[in-house]
Amino acid sequence: MAHKIQTRGVLAKRSGVNAETIRYYEKVALLHQPDRSAGGHRIYSEEDYRRLCFVRRCREMGFSLDEIRSLLSLVDGEQVSCERVKSIADDHLRDIQIKIADLQRMEQTLKSISINCSGENVPECPIIDALQTP
Repeated sequence: MAHKIQTRGVLAKRSGVNAETIRYYEKVALLHQPDRSAGGHRIYSEEDYRRLCFVRRCREMGFSLDEIRSLLSLVDGEQVSCERVKSIADDHLRDIQIKIADLQRMEQTLKSISINCSGENVPECPIIDALQTP
């Protein structure tokens, strides 16, 4: 039998995931409902811990809950296909690259309008003017 983690608090501390987040992941079915003790207390296993760490790492990489659910469905169905996993990861990478390009455009725009602002306490502000221009 796998080592059991006795409480959600222990699982939270060990995994670095907030206890309320663990509850949320259970609610949205990213984590399985844990076993219960005879007294009705949640009992988390090493498998629960590994799954939570997987979800945490996916979230750190910016995967959406649906993307994580897709990855977990491959694992849960024992249908792990490197091709399918790579497809999900590559789609996510493209999304990240688009976001980075958008952020770089925003950075350049803000730099170009900010350079015209004196930063003084005056009534006219070129940044406001630029933002109000259609």
